Amino acid sequence: MEFAQIDNVRDLGGLPVHGGGLTRFGVVYRSSTLQQATCEDLTKLVETHGLRTVIDLRLPDEVEREGYGRVTTDTDVHIANLPIRKSPQSSLAARDLVPDKTRVDLTELYGQLLAGSSEHIVEAVRLIIDPARRSVLFHCAAGKDRTGVLAAVLLDAVGVPAADIADDYVLTNLRMQRVRDRLDALPSYAGLPPANTGVLAITGEVMLGFLENLHADHGGAAKFLLAHGLSEDELEALRTALVV
Repeated sequence: MEFAQIDNVRDLGGLPVHGGGLTRFGVVYRSSTLQQATCEDLTKLVETHGLRTVIDLRLPDEVEREGYGRVTTDTDVHIANLPIRKSPQSSLAARDLVPDKTRVDLTELYGQLLAGSSEHIVEAVRLIIDPARRSVLFHCAAGKDRTGVLAAVLLDAVGVPAADIADDYVLTNLRMQRVRDRLDALPSYAGLPPANTGVLAITGEVMLGFLENLHADHGGAAKFLLAHGLSEDELEALRTALVV
């Protein structure tokens, strides 16, 4: 999806589901940060794509420094800040999530983000299953790591095969240079490594490793959600919302 000042936007619809069916278009979108969105970008999101809710996965420090731009001044979109972080108490800046941006085990990082964010992941699911909140867009800064973890949990929970989740994840490669250039100009993210290196690297193996660990440690995303407070009825509502 093309926007003037938002990168890495895509619909989670159209992915195959075990047992038949596809994920539903027009329900959930993922993207990079929205703070530089133009009036035209927001009109397209709200009027064309029916955006009602933004789930912001950035840390409070990022939100305070970077803000939301026109999203809060030019729209009535509801914003829920549900940080994805290594621990529930963490309020570190984004640059501190990965101390060395040039050398990082992303699969390990994603596992840490999952472990530290179970409450917010469940809250995100509850927003998505509420018809009055849809459509929903969730984002972090690049729309890759924290956004990738939430996307993987949602898709795995409704039965999308791991290979297809990984294929969706690596689509960010198509936008990474633009994402990197935009973020590098912002105070919170200056000094990022070159695109597709270090913390900005994107390979299917990273996501496949995360999903393998998710199943080995928790029995998959559905069981993870149930173990952290989601009800069986809510899980079924997620399947109804996302699968056609």
